[in-house]
Amino acid sequence: MPWWWWVIDVLGLVVIGTVLVLLALAVRRRVLTRRGAFDMSVNRRTEPGAAGWMLGVAVYGADTLDWYRTFSFRLRPRYRFVRGEMQVEGRRLPQGSEAHAIYAGHVVVAASQADQVRQVSVSAGALTGLLAWLESSPPGRSVNRVL
Repeated sequence: MPWWWWVIDVLGLVVIGTVLVLLALAVRRRVLTRRGAFDMSVNRRTEPGAAGWMLGVAVYGADTLDWYRTFSFRLRPRYRFVRGEMQVEGRRLPQGSEAHAIYAGHVVVAASQADQVRQVSVSAGALTGLLAWLESSPPGRSVNRVL
């Protein structure tokens, strides 16, 4: 068999592998979206800037907000925000290159919780939902919100 057949076979396998990876990511995103996911970016740094931002989706649970990275095959959440432990401390518009590191139209919210995420980025509508979810905790639970 000539050498160029090997090149064609390898290129074909690379193309098939790439299509399978993209298909798996699309199916994972679809499954998460069916559970009511919304776009949310997280950052463990406190200072404004493009460094440290990770794109992802978040899904509400009864007492937790689960966050999944966009480009990951992991089926478990990367971060889990517990309703009684999460504090929302303020919001601002993205500054400078930060606007290119997060989803378009999102606001940056200063937050703190056990996993040491210091900032989250959500749309204005999702921020309203997040604040409502935090405030609607069952009786006897503390509500941690300062805006």
